[in-house]
Parts: sequence; C-alpha cells; structure tokens
Amino acid sequence: MKITSRFTVAVHTLLVIYIFGKECKTTSDFIAASVQVNPVVIRRTLLSLKAAGMIDVKAGSGGASIIKDLKDITLYDVYKAVDAVENSNGGIFHFHENPNPHCPVGRNIHSVLDSHLADAQTAMENELKKITLYQLVAELNENL
Repeated sequence: MKITSRFTVAVHTLLVIYIFGKECKTTSDFIAASVQVNPVVIRRTLLSLKAAGMIDVKAGSGGASIIKDLKDITLYDVYKAVDAVENSNGGIFHFHENPNPHCPVGRNIHSVLDSHLADAQTAMENELKKITLYQLVAELNENL
C-alpha cells in the first residue's frame, strides 16, 4: 500500500529536536508548529521514537531530546519505529483482494508479480538504510 505520513512527520520531528533542542524545550506544541500538525500527532510520534530508543521525553512540558548518535539512526530505523506502512502485512504494495481464479491472468498474477514487488520494497528499504540523520542534518545546515 502506501507509506503513511508518520514516516516524514517522524523525520521532521527528529530534525526539529536536534536543531532546536539546544536553544529551547522541544515540546510537542513546539514541534507541531514546525510540522503544522496537531500536537497529538507529535505526541504519538514521540512515543514511537522513544520506544525505539532514539529519544527521551521529559514529563509535562520538559521537551524531547535525542539520546542516540545521529550517525546510528537511519531513515530505515525511523520507518520501522513509526510503523509507516499502511497495511497489516508490512508490504508497501497492496494487492487487490480477489483476482479471478478462472482468468489466466487473475490466476497467475501473484506468481508473476509478488516477487518483483517484494524486490522493489527491499531495494527501497536498503536505500533508507544508507541515509543517516547525521547526513540529513548536514544537508539541512547547508540550507539554513
């Protein structure tokens, strides 16, 4: 199916925490103002990132901080932490439910397409494993 916005919201959240965390408290309200989403969305994101061991969140309005080295956080790590794929089988491609078993195409569509789609997802995930938050911060700093 598709990768939800939870993935890009989580990346955005981590970058806000890193860039602004030394200057001010990076609360869910503060982060939400940058992402332009409801703070509840950010709080859910923070819970997922905390459970993955990437951040710490202080109770109340204490804000969030990154506790893992940016070089050790890949986009794949974020993608997995926030369960970014919008279906239950974990695949980014959603297959139509009932291909016609009496049609030669419908009967064989899975056998000819499934492995290619799995390969495409693996390739995308391997690309995400190559990119660290450290790299993104460096690119972001070039634009600031």
